[in-house]
Amino acid sequence: MDKNKQVTITRKFEFSASHRYWRDEWSAEKNEQVFGRCISTYGHGHNYELHVSVGGQVNPETGMIINLTDLKKEVNVVLEDFDHKFLNLDTPWFRELVPTTENVAAVLFRLIDERLNTYPLLRLERIRLYEKHDLYAEIRRAED
Repeated sequence: MDKNKQVTITRKFEFSASHRYWRDEWSAEKNEQVFGRCISTYGHGHNYELHVSVGGQVNPETGMIINLTDLKKEVNVVLEDFDHKFLNLDTPWFRELVPTTENVAAVLFRLIDERLNTYPLLRLERIRLYEKHDLYAEIRRAED
């Protein structure tokens, strides 16, 4: 294999969390108009599926761009703060930020990227967060 060849691999993770869509500065009527049923005080939950894609050069000695055990460990450290949590109350990121699929994906991208920065030849390329089988948000690394 060409030692300069870039390869991307993707690993799937799962976690469960609940959330509520609500903006305190809006009236109850406006919240309901914009967010509909998602404004329930008690929130609602999802079994999320997260696809994490990393890219880099294949190490000629190992044949890998990252040991999948290491990738799993790094992502699971992040997901500990999300799994079985009420995102609005149990995490610092969504006290003021509405935990939409798009916002949850953006926060996850940033946190996972920070964890993977310790691997100098590896880049987080993309995450895809499925809230349901027919709804996902995808965030790709911007081209340098």
